[in-house]
Amino acid sequence: MASEVNLAQLRALVAVADAGGFGAAAAELGVSQSAVSHAVAALERVLGAPVLHRGTPARPTPLGERILPHARTAVASAAAVRTIAAHHSGGLTGTVRLAAPTTVCQGLLPGLLRDWRDEHPRLTVRVFEGEDDELGVWLESGTVDAAVLVDADPAPPGAVALGTDSMHALLRRDHPLAGEETVDVADLEDDDFLLSEGGCERHIRDAYRRAGVRFAPRHRIRDLNTLIGMVHAGVGVSVMPALAQPMLPADCVLVPIRPAAHRTLTLTGPAGRPWSPAVTGLLATVR
Repeated sequence: MASEVNLAQLRALVAVADAGGFGAAAAELGVSQSAVSHAVAALERVLGAPVLHRGTPARPTPLGERILPHARTAVASAAAVRTIAAHHSGGLTGTVRLAAPTTVCQGLLPGLLRDWRDEHPRLTVRVFEGEDDELGVWLESGTVDAAVLVDADPAPPGAVALGTDSMHALLRRDHPLAGEETVDVADLEDDDFLLSEGGCERHIRDAYRRAGVRFAPRHRIRDLNTLIGMVHAGVGVSVMPALAQPMLPADCVLVPIRPAAHRTLTLTGPAGRPWSPAVTGLLATVR
């Protein structure tokens, strides 16, 4: 029975599980929706049980959950074989799925993507935007091939340090503190504080703790663009990474905070399995 399972079936399972539906999986794989449906149905006939719940979104059954990590490994290994062969004959090819936080996608990735496109024109990099705490899970589960991790500790062998990203106060340009070189977090107490729940909370809390100032956010906002919009509307102030600069409207500014706080950014492949040659090639370009 096991010998009848083929790579196309496993690739279809992974695509539907990741995309959440047969139509989206078909678009991802560049085949018809019917082809994806037939591949999954063939896999289920071989295994003798369903691997996906046909719902919205489609999701793995308990059996599907058990075999999905092995399916990801098989699909990734096949892609690595193709990449090795392509590299041997003159350059990296294939697709690398890269996860990164919102601010990294806005402030850092555009330059990296241009460099990678120039260096490896036959290699496609697909970006997945996520929250800090999601990225490592995606990476180790095989949902993505590489990720920009925040404060990775320890960083996997071979990872590349992209540098540090300092925390800044987000203020309207007409705010009394907007023209200062730095802003003490204690001076933000007179304003309502908008806290981003995207992953920087511990850095902000640590800065307030070191300053001996009580931290009492008035609003908790998950979406970073919503938070920026609320500051822009005069609802309050916030603290966010410097890489958020490209997201700001003209009448908002970022000012470094005191005490200083920063996060480290690391580009890496997974810790629990071998990296694909394409991921290794991308990291070598950054180095």
